[in-house]
Amino acid sequence: KEDAIVKVIKKYIRYSKPIRFDGNGYSDEWKQEAKKRGLDTEDCTPLAYDRYLDKESIDMFVSQNVMTENELRARNEIKWNTYTKKIQIEARLIGDLALNHIIPIATKYQSQLLDNILKMEKVFGKTENEVLSLENKKTVKELAEHISVIKRLADELVESRKVANNIESERDKAVAYHVHVMPKIESIRNHIDEIELMVDDELWTLPKYREILFIC
Repeated sequence: KEDAIVKVIKKYIRYSKPIRFDGNGYSDEWKQEAKKRGLDTEDCTPLAYDRYLDKESIDMFVSQNVMTENELRARNEIKWNTYTKKIQIEARLIGDLALNHIIPIATKYQSQLLDNILKMEKVFGKTENEVLSLENKKTVKELAEHISVIKRLADELVESRKVANNIESERDKAVAYHVHVMPKIESIRNHIDEIELMVDDELWTLPKYREILFIC
């Protein structure tokens, strides 16, 4: 019995060797290793859906009476459309949050810091205040830089969506959203994350990451 079990295990160890990886499957290390093994490393979701329409995939689904080729193609159209809709919603939401919540909060905190800097100068004088208000001035500058970039990216986000929305092919539209819209969403999110770490808790009206972890 044990010999039979070991024999089967050996068979499947050899059989699964091309896809076995003990490291981080999301890392660049795995992508490089996967390419060496001849495995697909596509990380663009809309393009990954193309694999459903490979001849091997179609033959498998059809031969098992699961779906016809036309049904597979129809399902892919739905997958691409769903992907696009989700990114559309996320893009609109982050644009609204950035312009109507994050920037006003950051600007308000920035104004408070500037007011503090001016008052500190009146009390301690310009020379001493250069040292005492150094960190506040640095924060004001960093906030201004983040706000400026977020505004620019929010405008670019709207334009990217307009261009993508004019594409008729559901597949190409989904790819355009992945390539041109998603990176801007991620970039805006990164700048917002930085602002979140800087702004006073009392002013921040949205839940912070550390607070979300403990919301019941």
